[in-house]
Amino acid sequence: MRGVLAALLLIGGCGDDHTSLPADASVDGPPPPPACPAGPPPGAPADQTVPGASATPSPAIRALAIEWAITGDANANATVSVRYRVQGASDWQQGVPLRRIPAGSTQGFSWANRFAGSVFDLAPATTYEVELALLDPDGGCELRTLTATTRGVPAPMAGAPVKPVTPATFAQVAAAAVPGDILELAAGTYAGFQLARDGAPGMPIVIRAAAGATVSVTGDIRLDGRHDLIVEGLTVTGKLKLNDSARLAIVKNTVTTTEDGITTKTRSEDVYIADNTVTGATLWNEAALGASGANIGEGIEVTGPGHVIEHNRVSGFRDCISTIEDTGAVEQHSIDIAYNDLSECADDGIEADFCFHDCRIVGNRLTNVFIGVSSQPGLGGPTYFVRNAMFNVLLSPFKLQRGSVGDVLLHNTVVKRGDAFGIYTTDVFRRQYARNNLFLGGPGGTYNGYDIGSGQVLSLSAADTATVDLDHDGYGGPMFAGRVGAIRFSSLAELRAMTTEKHAVEITAAAFATPPAIPASPFPALPPPDLRPAPAGAAIDVGAVLPGFAYSGAAPDLGAYEAGAPLPAYGPR
Repeated sequence: MRGVLAALLLIGGCGDDHTSLPADASVDGPPPPPACPAGPPPGAPADQTVPGASATPSPAIRALAIEWAITGDANANATVSVRYRVQGASDWQQGVPLRRIPAGSTQGFSWANRFAGSVFDLAPATTYEVELALLDPDGGCELRTLTATTRGVPAPMAGAPVKPVTPATFAQVAAAAVPGDILELAAGTYAGFQLARDGAPGMPIVIRAAAGATVSVTGDIRLDGRHDLIVEGLTVTGKLKLNDSARLAIVKNTVTTTEDGITTKTRSEDVYIADNTVTGATLWNEAALGASGANIGEGIEVTGPGHVIEHNRVSGFRDCISTIEDTGAVEQHSIDIAYNDLSECADDGIEADFCFHDCRIVGNRLTNVFIGVSSQPGLGGPTYFVRNAMFNVLLSPFKLQRGSVGDVLLHNTVVKRGDAFGIYTTDVFRRQYARNNLFLGGPGGTYNGYDIGSGQVLSLSAADTATVDLDHDGYGGPMFAGRVGAIRFSSLAELRAMTTEKHAVEITAAAFATPPAIPASPFPALPPPDLRPAPAGAAIDVGAVLPGFAYSGAAPDLGAYEAGAPLPAYGPR
């Protein structure tokens, strides 16, 4: 994730009772954590926190995941604040507080009692100190510092030998490749291939198109069981299969397929998929909508830990980017899906299902999608959905189904027909945390048998109101009415009085600098609009101030963009 906190003013954590300063303010860094209190613990033994092991599993390129096991804290009121710095630096930076994850289970998966969360906006290939301050008012206090190093962006070995390749010599040269070799393909048409050679850490085998050459590969590329490879700049008619792989980089390719695009169906780790254009065969029409619609293929699909999927352009699939579901889901944690440009996704734009923890869905643009982003389910969390912009979503912008637990929704913008924010399930979802989002709905309807609602601003009948925490969000639509759990409201005043949305605001299209038109019809496909906020509109300076989260003005703006900031670079760079 490139420049998340600095460029996109990323993400907050566990509550609103913290202070922050504007992004352009001069600060000396976050204050040190308070000293642990003296004396015996004041609370009941079951409510006291006993810290256990901590870890930073599967460091990514620009983020670190943190897990801290605990016992006790039955009333779940302990907190962990976070500071971090480059190893050896003098100044600390404020991090996002860890999320409290009580032990639980859903859909055959279970998780232990713990804290978990991520440190964002880090530099690649850099060692950091991360300071964690645990405090439980019932008893339990510890200051712990972890050290972890982010991965580097995959690159050829310095001074690597370059071996020219033609269609006639490819098989021979590939069979003899050794770690560090660069196989530079001349223009021409190559057959699909299955590579049988591996690189080594810091010494990848690189298969790339020569500068300015059009290298067409007709057929599948199979990299099953391979590690330490880079595939760059090819034009592929077929799919790239990466089962059981490690430390692969698939970059700057153009993939056209009638099946899946780039996929690993079994556990792989630390795969980097960036700056590709992946186009499938699924059409954007009513018959294609939904899990049982006339659609096919996963654009980019992964399972396993540590993957980074960024700046890709993906269109024309059932699911444009996805993780594996059910028993196929293996160690799906520490995964970044960021700044991708996705459209014509007939089921899910991003299907982050069965995330174990610390999947970070940040800064993506989704246009013409049936479901925006899916967490079906999250396995305790946190699964982060931050700064995503969605337009012409048909059914749900966030699909939190199958008993999802622990999703974090911050600074997303949604403009769609039907209910502005609807989740249509009877499976109760729990422990979601939402702040500073914008939802604008429109007229209802039914498409391919799916009712998208009547135009209410909220339709969350399966929300567990004891644990789902929504506030400081902006809503608009044909009727300011809706439901959260069993609570029904028919005005902004009732929403504020009867739910956790004590600081909700009402918006219209005038909240945007270029007011978007609610799609009169979802078909044919529509271009993505500019959804930045109007400088003096209803979304300005009304967001919650969140720890670890910079902003400009008197308070954060609602939605995916801070007023005056440029649009991110979506898709290939």
